Amino acid sequence: MDASQAVRSLSAIAQETRLQVFRALVQAGPAGLAAGQLAALAQVTPSALSFHLKELAHAGLVSARHEGRFMIYSAQIGAMNDLLAYLTENCCGGNPCSPVTACSPAPATVKLR
Repeated sequence: MDASQAVRSLSAIAQETRLQVFRALVQAGPAGLAAGQLAALAQVTPSALSFHLKELAHAGLVSARHEGRFMIYSAQIGAMNDLLAYLTENCCGGNPCSPVTACSPAPATVKLR
């Protein structure tokens, strides 16, 4: 992942409704959720949801597929993992981190007033 893609991804989820929708899709897994379910979960109108999903899709974080007359949206787990890897690639002095061995940042040397 390059810096411009990371910025697109972070920009897409840097909004409360989009973050909520993305987290719901991550939780739903590969099965995804129908647009109506997402609108109800996020408590937004279908047109507002459509706007938010478009932003997430533009960033490559969600995809859509037809199932009958429904649009089913799914999180792109690979894109999420790529973003996490980009954000943590130099963590712990360049040694890969994992949820089991979380990175412990060095103590701050400058005190803010």
